[in-house]
Amino acid sequence: MGKLTANEVKAALNRPGTYQDGDGLFLKVDRRGGASWKVRVQHCGIRRDYAVGSARLVSLAEARAEASRLRHQIRVEGRDPATEKRQAKAAAVTFREAAEAFCNLGHPKSKASGRPDARLAMLKTYAFPKLGDRPVGDIDAADIVLALQSVWTTKPETGRRLRQRICATLDYAHTQGWRATEAPARSLAAGRGLPRQPPRDTHRLAMPYANVPSYLLRLRERFSFGRLALEFLILTAARSQEVREATWDEFDTEAGLWTVPASRMKARRVHVVPLSQAALAVLAKANTMRVAGTDLVFPGSSLKNPMSNMTLLKVLRDAEEPFHVHGFRSSFRDWVSEETNYPGEVAEAALAHVVANKVEAAYRRGDLLEKRRGMMEAWGAFCDDDHSTVVNLVDRG
Repeated sequence: MGKLTANEVKAALNRPGTYQDGDGLFLKVDRRGGASWKVRVQHCGIRRDYAVGSARLVSLAEARAEASRLRHQIRVEGRDPATEKRQAKAAAVTFREAAEAFCNLGHPKSKASGRPDARLAMLKTYAFPKLGDRPVGDIDAADIVLALQSVWTTKPETGRRLRQRICATLDYAHTQGWRATEAPARSLAAGRGLPRQPPRDTHRLAMPYANVPSYLLRLRERFSFGRLALEFLILTAARSQEVREATWDEFDTEAGLWTVPASRMKARRVHVVPLSQAALAVLAKANTMRVAGTDLVFPGSSLKNPMSNMTLLKVLRDAEEPFHVHGFRSSFRDWVSEETNYPGEVAEAALAHVVANKVEAAYRRGDLLEKRRGMMEAWGAFCDDDHSTVVNLVDRG
């Protein structure tokens, strides 16, 4: 027989505390008025509390009957009700649903562009065809390897990012109780079960700076927003995302300044870019082709959303150029080092690189804007002319 009576339970509902009925069953009443039945079962050296139900809905007799059933399941039948409950819940959640919940967690859309998270776009392209409709609790290491096969060796960087995002989604599913184990995700994160990737190319191939002016002449032979964006990227030495997602409200053309918000910068700090006459000419051309219904300076093919990160690379590949878009930042940096007297820290500030030396960073707090203005104007003038020989430019500031 239990220790509690129905009247004692009724009275306890208004008094916070723990009330033992015996044989592991107890009533827990919290300060906020919550009251629940729980049963504590110890089996094979493991002690665990199981929820039986609300004391306001489940009577004492019903709680005792449910506690007896749970003890029989665990000690006699060898079943784990908690695991079975998680598995049943996981069976109803697909990988697609888990990925959407995880990618939208805390940031349903990119603050900079208003687009859905780019991580979800990659999963939609590569992971959903294989894993999207699978219950997230059933996915194992072999399934993840199968989803990665199409890109792991052919597109190594994409493969690595895809693996990280699949594993992160599965880890998130584990925290939500949709997945009983994290082991397959962790083993894949460590690289087990996947073939060796080709060696990484640590440097993106850069066009020699002396070839940039003639390339720009060829780039201007035809018009497209992709070509215009690439020209602007070259003239500002900016990163691809900074240019592709640029909006008109970021520009002060009278002052010749472009303020890139921190959310779109690699270092997560606002970056002010002085614009050369050549860069302003690109903006003027873009303004004549301005698309109604979007504030994007260089809209994508839909004319409403930003262009993809492959658009600029395709412009280079269509011209049969082997160089990488990011390499133009190296072209600019080489030009500064070899053809001007501008100090290295001015060039690094133009590239928005973080100062590695903490002591130096503590003292260098200015953005060197005026020095950068002269340097970017010189770079624009260099790029805007097809030099038969490289002109030696000097710092007049």
